[in-house]
Amino acid sequence: MEKKKSILIIDDDKSILRFFTRILQKREYETETAETGEEAMEKISNRSYDLALIDVKLPDIDGIDLLKRIVPTNPNMIKIVITGFASIENGVTALNSGADAYLVKPVKLDELVKIIREKLKD
Repeated sequence: MEKKKSILIIDDDKSILRFFTRILQKREYETETAETGEEAMEKISNRSYDLALIDVKLPDIDGIDLLKRIVPTNPNMIKIVITGFASIENGVTALNSGADAYLVKPVKLDELVKIIREKLKD
């Protein structure tokens, strides 16, 4: 039996964490959550994930700065940046900093799942 793909969901909004967790677990993904950049870095240092969903607005660090910290230590992990404060500059910065995709909230569920499946080659 193939191992479930693991996803770390990083967002300070508990309702988004619960929603994404429920949706992704229904699709047979293993999920963990982090509400801060520091918590995310701690989890990433203790195990590897196949994919991370990274919110731009976190209480302790900007999501783009977190992305820049994750990339060198986890080059093979897929990184998807999600924001409610979209701008062309922000999107370009995210992609140039190592993001594999950039999504704008509210994220369409089918779009999110499609991108995750494409990136994980499911």
